[in-house]
Amino acid sequence: MRVLVVGGGGREHALCWAIARSPLLTALWCAPGNPGIAEIATCAPVAVTDIAGLVAFARAEAVDLVVAGPEAPLTLGLADACAAAGLRCFGPSAAAARLEGSKTFCKEVADAAFVPTAGWARFTDPDAARAHLRARGAPIVVKADGLAAGKGVVVAASVAEAEAAVAEIMEARVHGEAGASVVIEEFLPGEEVSFFALCDGTTALPMAAAQDHKRVGEGDTGPNTGGMGAYSPPPAFTPGVEAEVMDRIIRPTLAEMARRGTPFRGVLFAGLMLTPEGPKLIEFNVRFGDPECQALMLRLRSDPLAALLAACDGTLAGHALDWDPRPSLVVVMAAEGYPGAPRKGTAIRGLEAAAAVPGAQVFHAGTARGPDGALLADGGRVLAVGALGTALPSARATAYAAVDRVDWPGGFCRQDIGWRALSAEAAPRGGPAGSAG
Repeated sequence: MRVLVVGGGGREHALCWAIARSPLLTALWCAPGNPGIAEIATCAPVAVTDIAGLVAFARAEAVDLVVAGPEAPLTLGLADACAAAGLRCFGPSAAAARLEGSKTFCKEVADAAFVPTAGWARFTDPDAARAHLRARGAPIVVKADGLAAGKGVVVAASVAEAEAAVAEIMEARVHGEAGASVVIEEFLPGEEVSFFALCDGTTALPMAAAQDHKRVGEGDTGPNTGGMGAYSPPPAFTPGVEAEVMDRIIRPTLAEMARRGTPFRGVLFAGLMLTPEGPKLIEFNVRFGDPECQALMLRLRSDPLAALLAACDGTLAGHALDWDPRPSLVVVMAAEGYPGAPRKGTAIRGLEAAAAVPGAQVFHAGTARGPDGALLADGGRVLAVGALGTALPSARATAYAAVDRVDWPGGFCRQDIGWRALSAEAAPRGGPAGSAG
């Protein structure tokens, strides 16, 4: 099969890396890709938001399957445009992608499907939002209603902090039009988990769970990011919890989307809080997480291409996935200044030495080649270094051994990925850590 992956980050590198192993594959492209992806696929200089350009490229190259990585092309209608052109696309229609594109829509679907989730209210007027905050008190959660690159969420410990979030999102518009309205939610105590299920419109196939590390600082401190690391599987996400999530959250949502005439096809990413009352939905995303995808692809032993095709063709019923029982752990290396204004253009060396660590895998996320061919930082999250291990401590040790071989003075990483699972003193902490990666 001839496959085009859309995107250029660490998630897309992981998807290309996994798809490249498929015996069904005959040709692989990635648009726009990155220097790491270029080692395993042909990169095409087409932007992820250029829907017409992506469809034209896929038609010109007789692509059999388009795989959407990030959410932006899906909310812009990539799957719809592919369908109109007679192309298969792994990912939901624009109407179904509203599950991520609008937090209000997500909450409305959850309520209609009787999915357990946090109490919520939507506001278009900042004064009304502030009045609601004063009436409800803190802790409380403030979210930009639209897409904000995983950064439009504030878990406020005080009313003053929540009011400042409303001012930034709705008045300063730090996230642009995504902040034209806000959703204010109750604070949920518990352990946060990312769970993924493949969907073909009627059938949902559970994949696996991971735990992301959203805050930039050690011990989950500092501002939210797109994700500083992840591991899979989380010990708290037992088979019993998975069964409950499928029965109470995933399948009811799939049924409600079909009832509305917007069946969901693709990967449904549920950001969950494991509360004392059971798992509750924080929000849905309509694509693989980043860096959770890297952690999942390290563990996936099945042919990913066959599974993606089954989701597109409505044949997931009876399909099964094979997962490596060993845990995986991924450390994100980011550029100085992230999650604010990252410093771009700094030189990165030592990736060959890092990849030579037995069991380690390096995924490129935000890299570019300079005029002289040198590898440069070209984004906020720049590399994702992962590994499998016989147990989480060994996976962590391998990943950090590889990180230590990367020669990049302009970058940094958290040194405590996996700390909650590894610490005997880890107690459940509360509140959503932010829009899923």
